Amino acid sequence: MSVHTMETLSLFNSEPYRRAFGARVIAVVDQAVVLEHTLFYPTGGGQPGDTGHFSLVDGTRIEVTGTVRDPLLPSIIWHQVQECPPQLCTGALVNASLDWERRYQHMKMHTCLHLLGALINAPVTGCSISADKGRLDFDLPEMTLDKDSITRDLNALIEQACTVNTLSMPAAEYPALLERTGSKTVKPPVIQGDLRMVEVSGVDIQPCGGTHVHNTREIGRVYCEKIEKKSRNNRRVILRFS
Repeated sequence: MSVHTMETLSLFNSEPYRRAFGARVIAVVDQAVVLEHTLFYPTGGGQPGDTGHFSLVDGTRIEVTGTVRDPLLPSIIWHQVQECPPQLCTGALVNASLDWERRYQHMKMHTCLHLLGALINAPVTGCSISADKGRLDFDLPEMTLDKDSITRDLNALIEQACTVNTLSMPAAEYPALLERTGSKTVKPPVIQGDLRMVEVSGVDIQPCGGTHVHNTREIGRVYCEKIEKKSRNNRRVILRFS
């Protein structure tokens, strides 16, 4: 199969809580593998790529150390593996499992950052997520933020048990939406001509391609660890799980 005709069917958006799946290998290059479909989220939008492992039919276990989109053909998702034995070849069947605890932490923090963006009335200029913390950068020329207030207000939103929904809208409507959403730098996720939107009911709606929890109460308690001045107009807010 030509690389130009390959495409990975993404399962992580429609089934974010699923932890394992079976799939056939459609390409192997060096220590990277493309599957016909995958639950592994590829690095993007501030969220790290998933890790986990493959199991082959002969019992061989292969660690997946990262997941990324092809830089030229983003419909192709590469699974970076620790080793690539001969039996891991095109056409091989693998049973794949996510490092679920790590992924679930990413889901919780990603949703929490959407709440943070809704609390602070300023454009978002950067984002980063890890299993134990996350941060947003805001275009704020003045230091008007307070750690204790952010911690209090975030936990109050989390405790409201807001549902988190995935929606779609025509990409042509994005410029109008941009006027009332916070992120000014992230390229919106377009799937077959539609924008993928993540809505926290009654709180926030943003274009987003990441994985999220179904209810804000799943996040648990968090706190604002630090507020940093990164430049004249940039303030970084760092959150951690309590």
